[in-house]
Amino acid sequence: MHSFFDINYKEAFTISELCDQMDVRGKSLREIYRLMIEELNEEGKLLFAQGKYQVDTGLRYRTGRVEHTNKNFAFVVLDDAKPDEPDVYVPTDNLNSAMDGDQVRISIWKGSKRSGYRPEGEVQEVLHRTRQEVVGTFEQMSPKYGFVYPDNRRIYTNFFIRSEDFNGVEDGQKVIAEITKFPVEGQRAEGRVKTVLGNAGDNNTEMHAILAEFGLPNEFPEHITAAAEAIPEKITPKEVKKRRDFRPITTFTIDPADAKDFDDALSIEYLENGNIRVGVHIADVTHYIQPGTELEKEAYARATSVYLVDRTVPMLPEKLSNNLCSLRPNEDKLTFSAVFELDDKARIINEWFGRTIIHSDKRFSYEEAQELLEAELTESETPATPEATDKPKGRKRKVEATVNFQKDLHVLNDLAKTLRAERFRKGAVNFETVEVKFRLDENGKPLDVYQKVRKDAHKLIEEFMLLANKRVAEFVFNLKKDEPRNTMVYRIHEAPDKDRLKTFADFALRFGYQVNVEGNIASSLNRMMTAVEGKPEQNLIENLAVRTMAKARYSTEEIGHFGLAFAHYSHFTSPIRRYPDMMAHRLLQHYLDGGNSENRNEYEGRCKHSSEREKMAAEAERASIKYKQVEFMQSHQGEVFDGMVSGVTEFGLFVEIKETASEGMIRLSDLKDDYYDLDAANFRLVGQNSGRIINFGDNVRVKVKEANLSRRIIDLELLGILTTGESPRLKPIPSSGNRGGNRGGGNRNRKPSSSSPRDKNRNSSSRKKR
Repeated sequence: MHSFFDINYKEAFTISELCDQMDVRGKSLREIYRLMIEELNEEGKLLFAQGKYQVDTGLRYRTGRVEHTNKNFAFVVLDDAKPDEPDVYVPTDNLNSAMDGDQVRISIWKGSKRSGYRPEGEVQEVLHRTRQEVVGTFEQMSPKYGFVYPDNRRIYTNFFIRSEDFNGVEDGQKVIAEITKFPVEGQRAEGRVKTVLGNAGDNNTEMHAILAEFGLPNEFPEHITAAAEAIPEKITPKEVKKRRDFRPITTFTIDPADAKDFDDALSIEYLENGNIRVGVHIADVTHYIQPGTELEKEAYARATSVYLVDRTVPMLPEKLSNNLCSLRPNEDKLTFSAVFELDDKARIINEWFGRTIIHSDKRFSYEEAQELLEAELTESETPATPEATDKPKGRKRKVEATVNFQKDLHVLNDLAKTLRAERFRKGAVNFETVEVKFRLDENGKPLDVYQKVRKDAHKLIEEFMLLANKRVAEFVFNLKKDEPRNTMVYRIHEAPDKDRLKTFADFALRFGYQVNVEGNIASSLNRMMTAVEGKPEQNLIENLAVRTMAKARYSTEEIGHFGLAFAHYSHFTSPIRRYPDMMAHRLLQHYLDGGNSENRNEYEGRCKHSSEREKMAAEAERASIKYKQVEFMQSHQGEVFDGMVSGVTEFGLFVEIKETASEGMIRLSDLKDDYYDLDAANFRLVGQNSGRIINFGDNVRVKVKEANLSRRIIDLELLGILTTGESPRLKPIPSSGNRGGNRGGGNRNRKPSSSSPRDKNRNSSSRKKR
């Protein structure tokens, strides 16, 4: 009887229907079956509702968001998921026309082998369509119709376009198509061309397509630009009187060489008591953008600047981001500041927060600042007292002399190193992920790819920004001693999930690194990061560690930041490019003025919106990097590279090419020496006949078969497996002989899983986002 219910797990039956289904005849026998069914119900093996019995499959109705990660299946991320609750596996046939990103209502039951025994489900209803448009390439099939093939690799439907909806598009061009009909019950999806972006392969076209794909704007509406242009540039004496004047104090910025928006500056004063006063000065964006204005609405809608490989799409119009709010040298600028008096141990003796006016003496690039930090500083070169001169308006200012700035940088760097060491002592995690950069020609074509190296100049600025963000959050939290505390926008980061951490620990152990998942996790991770530094697997291990961590987000909940080991942390230091920083500025000033706590629910909604926009911007950034990596590798087709296996799946191997930090795929169907099965538990592929093993983390030699820009995929050929050591030797893969390779992608017992955390954290980004 239990087998009958297992087979018909989706259906419910009355006792009479059950007896008919199982051909039970006779009053006595039916009574025996009734008692058996009631006993199963009492044991909890059957559910009884509305007069019918059904096997307890764990069937529940929940809501969530679709992530269509594979053409054969999707996952639904539950809205109310518990921290350790898995996503729900949904076969494509059960999606009921839902597409990636859609909000849906699903029925859920216990999983089976095909889902890896995670819960399975079926979409009952699409509650909200995330996208009404799709970006892709148009292919004209006849004068009467064509198709748009989406760029988004999570959309597996092509859209039928009638000739009257071509809108002037030509074959092979990139377009934005409005979806006019979603695929329902076998009917094809339809659309109409809304915007022609240009020819596929053109740099501007492709970058615009990436922005459109993730619903990100490409330019500002005319009325927004006009509103920004109308803002007066002159700072009035009345405004100056409202602020603490830091213009006489030595002040400078340190930013990338190609930066145009300088939203933070540092000032330094040497006090008579031997302490150092450091000012962290942030562009006062909220002075210029008032609540309720069109500029405010646009900033909120965007919520963040977007950084593609070849361009920045700013949150604020250029008049604000590159002019009024940019802390350019030799100009008076309005700022919001966090000022700290520090002793020689970097302990805070006094602190002050408020609105200020500054005058930056120098604009350093990171490279220029690093040169001064690396140059030797001798006693004879360091004046006992700063040299001064009269500036306009009679102000005393420090003469711009390299030797003085060099001393200031060295002093600040020593303080920053002390602050950094204290963070790690208290449990901060030392993650140093690789940031990929490109050298482009005038047409956006990548000429070179390299990895950005973070040196002391970067870390100096980062440490003082972290200090300001931390102390602002603590200040607001401690203003009100009783609950509920004052509403504040926090940057929060939960501790990693234990199961995911254990998975990562298993990965690390294969390289000989131990991670203690039960004790002090941060200390254990830091020890591993120190041990892996300089090793061939460093980049791989560090990236997997980052993917294992929870994603930092914005919230009014003050639950702390695990990665930084801060009990309270906010984002205060980049209001030119982040809307949450604007919220933090407004809230801080409101409380400094003696205001009561603001509406928490309202700010929580803004935090959620900001987190979602940040995620989309990060995905667009990764898409642009991937596109340029593939474009760069097009000129290296047929060449041989060394790499490392960065993921193994049921359909192939992912390999990260060390020289270019590009990731490509070796398809199982291209491995001709044997049939390979995925051993997911051990993160490897195993040959069915030879027993040959290809492990996650193996060093390999590969040849670039094809770099396909339209699919943003690099196809690789495996030449051999390299052993590690001082003299790596090649273990050649045998020739195909008569075996014929893998037909249809290899593993016949397909599993919706990968042997790396690739599918568990789809939000990772190379850019540091504390």
